[in-house]
Amino acid sequence: MNLYLETLVFTGQIVAPIFFILFLGYFLLRLRIINENFVNTASKLVFTLTLPALVFLSIARMDFHAMFNPHLLGYVLASTLVTYILIWWAGSIWIKVPEDLASFIQGAFRSNYGIVGLAVSFNLFGQPGLAQASLVLALIIPLYNVLAIICLTLPLKRSDGVSLKQTFIEIARNPLILAVVFALPFSYFGTELPQLLSRTGDYFADLTLPLALLAIGGSLDLKSLRETSGSSFWATLIKLVLLPAILTPIAWLLGFEGQDLAILMVLFASPTAAASFIMAKAMGANAKLAANVVLTTTLGSVVTLSISIYLIRLLGVV
Repeated sequence: MNLYLETLVFTGQIVAPIFFILFLGYFLLRLRIINENFVNTASKLVFTLTLPALVFLSIARMDFHAMFNPHLLGYVLASTLVTYILIWWAGSIWIKVPEDLASFIQGAFRSNYGIVGLAVSFNLFGQPGLAQASLVLALIIPLYNVLAIICLTLPLKRSDGVSLKQTFIEIARNPLILAVVFALPFSYFGTELPQLLSRTGDYFADLTLPLALLAIGGSLDLKSLRETSGSSFWATLIKLVLLPAILTPIAWLLGFEGQDLAILMVLFASPTAAASFIMAKAMGANAKLAANVVLTTTLGSVVTLSISIYLIRLLGVV
């Protein structure tokens, strides 16, 4: 009994602060303490400045040779590509409206790892977990963007869709990608950051998770739950239940354990990225479906992430 209680407390300490701040953002907006302009500005500030600062410092300060794990990154790449193809195949069987199919595919595979995933990884393992998670983030940012462009273009058979060349240009200009590129030399050669840069970066980095979670909470629209369709239900089930329940045990069978296994679980169990709604709307897919998937996976992850962390703690993974 003591083990179960200790595990439950451990899980609560990891998950509760994250979702407390997220739902605080929701209530602050309804109380008009913050407004939509704050949410939009905070989201932009996180994306362009504070999250890149967090990622840069996490990678620049880590021991690259000790932390770099090609097997982990290889599994993330392979599992993402395989599940992406399977989700597309399964969805195309019963979703006949191209706009719905495009949003379904993106909502079912694309994780909000940059915010929720990093926060959970940091709460689980501290700075080492944040550094390892940042390396995974460096891989999935371009991967998710390219795959999202493909699934939002091909089902609609749009000749005016965003070109791959334009996509790669946008990826190369992505602040998070630039943060990784500039941080890797410091990590690889073991170069210490100047104290002024390090301390200033810490101030920005410390803003990231609370500001981002407040912005996500402020953007939630619970009224849209009434319009949730079967497609959003299945996308949510795939994202929060099937992917972590299948891919995490496979990773364990392949020899992953400890921090690596937990980080993989967090990646697979994280809710759908809010960026999926923005891209769906911009490229002519079903934006309402995309928004519903973001909402239902964000709310559902309160339960599924808690259960996942509880189980890996109970099994002695962490």
